[in-house]
Amino acid sequence: MGGKILATRSVHGHVFVSVVVNTSQAFGVDLVRQAQAGDDGAFAALLRPVVPSAYRLAGAMLHDPHAAEDIVQDASLKAWRKLDQLKAGREMQPWFLGIVANECRSLRRSRWWSVLRLPDLDPPERAASDAIAAFADLRRAIRRLTHRRRLVLVLHWYLDLPVAEVAAITGSSEDAVKSELSRAIGQLRRLLRVGEA
Repeated sequence: MGGKILATRSVHGHVFVSVVVNTSQAFGVDLVRQAQAGDDGAFAALLRPVVPSAYRLAGAMLHDPHAAEDIVQDASLKAWRKLDQLKAGREMQPWFLGIVANECRSLRRSRWWSVLRLPDLDPPERAASDAIAAFADLRRAIRRLTHRRRLVLVLHWYLDLPVAEVAAITGSSEDAVKSELSRAIGQLRRLLRVGEA
């Protein structure tokens, strides 16, 4: 049944049981099957709740809102084409964010990315407040991380996903994600200390 028993009560020899069923998961399984059968509306219903997280992930990975929109659109099309790979009962968000992360990596590896990206312009020191300057330093440091380290940081700390979900998205074990997070934070601390010196 897949639910939790809230209460039992006996009335005149009959036992009544109140059960809470995880309807969102049951509903999700039906939507996956319907979408796999070609139902556009079911696919849209599956995708709708995960698109905001996908935009945030792509935006944080690419630092370009227009590229992030393109990536999410491309990932949506890929998800539609590969919908048969989403197993019934599996959550849409980790699967879709994995596609978005792979699309971000592919774009950053492409030759055009390095040609089209302009170097970061440092904000004028006199006009920037300490908070703005610290934020700019942090963004520059995050950009210097490898794709994998930046990805686990963004997924865990920016999108606030649990380690288990980050592991599912990246195709890693939870221990590997924890280790990568630790290394990424250590590297950020070093980069930020170097920037202060």
